Amino acid sequence: MQALCDAAGVRLRAHGKTHKCSTLGRLIIERGAVGLCCQTVGEAEAYVAGGIQDVLVTAPSPPWGAARLAALAKTGARIGAVADDEGQIDRLSDAAVAAGVTLDLVVDLDLGTHRAGAYPKDALRLARAADAAPGLRFAGLQAYLGHLQHMDDLDLRKSADEAAFATLKALVAELTEAGLPPPVVTGGGTGTHIYDLASGVYTELQAGSYAVMDVEYDACGAPGGQAWGFEPAMAIAATVVSANHKSHVTVDAGFKAVSMDGPPARVVAGAAPGSLWRAMGDEHGMIAHLSLIDVLKAGGRDPLGFDKAVAEADADPARAWPADAPRVGDIVWLQPGHCDPTINLYDALHVWDGETLERWAVDGRRVSK
Repeated sequence: MQALCDAAGVRLRAHGKTHKCSTLGRLIIERGAVGLCCQTVGEAEAYVAGGIQDVLVTAPSPPWGAARLAALAKTGARIGAVADDEGQIDRLSDAAVAAGVTLDLVVDLDLGTHRAGAYPKDALRLARAADAAPGLRFAGLQAYLGHLQHMDDLDLRKSADEAAFATLKALVAELTEAGLPPPVVTGGGTGTHIYDLASGVYTELQAGSYAVMDVEYDACGAPGGQAWGFEPAMAIAATVVSANHKSHVTVDAGFKAVSMDGPPARVVAGAAPGSLWRAMGDEHGMIAHLSLIDVLKAGGRDPLGFDKAVAEADADPARAWPADAPRVGDIVWLQPGHCDPTINLYDALHVWDGETLERWAVDGRRVSK
């Protein structure tokens, strides 16, 4: 991703909400990124504590967050915040003045996600407010198009992204004509990175998932229709704890081990090719053998139907116990369906480079103070 950004003349500000790991963040910066994005005040605090000196918080902060962001800037780190209304700008300004620091202020735009951000018609007004506010430095515009990142229809993903670029270019022209050219136009993501880098409007890319990848990105396909240029780099180690059925074995990875807001985790090693993982409760999951997936499907979501299907498979002498099914104690490796919230379930990443195993703390998880 860094090479792609360098070739396009666009800065990479990798999104740390994906990995929440300051060790990985420092490596990304060492390889050329200008800094990190993060989504929460707690993440920003963890990254600064972990040695990251340039952080942009890409979601509007709650009222209590302004003073804490100003305190971070007092450490010497460059801290940026986004805002989508004057009240947020005023709070950040007051906190910065009280702390004797300057915060970067990026106007957050809503170009279709409808989660946060101001409508384009309000951009100039907010830019003027940020520029006039003591303690703040108007730092540019943010346009993150989260609703496009996993769009299955690649043609629609591209056309929708390009429509947003047109709006963004018009805003840049409007602000420039008003004497407030945005120093940075930041946004974009892994699912649209090719279009974002070619847009001619983004000066900074906020991609994050590329660093580890997940099933959801693999399923929706790379922008442009070619193969992904990023390899999956993360898996969950699930241990087989029970193997009493011909149809499946049970592992110690259920709802508490795998975020369920995306597609199911994918079996990538340790079981027969084609095996499927499915949750079986808070603590457990099944690894269904390919030859018996039809049996499990026959049970559907009906507990009685599932019980009947499993019992009939076990009792059928014509169905052999799968010789290539994992045994108790074996490890089955699962690729998460959605990387960000799955990493958030764990205290650390265990990183293997082929020679050395290291433990990197997931130190950006939500903290309470």
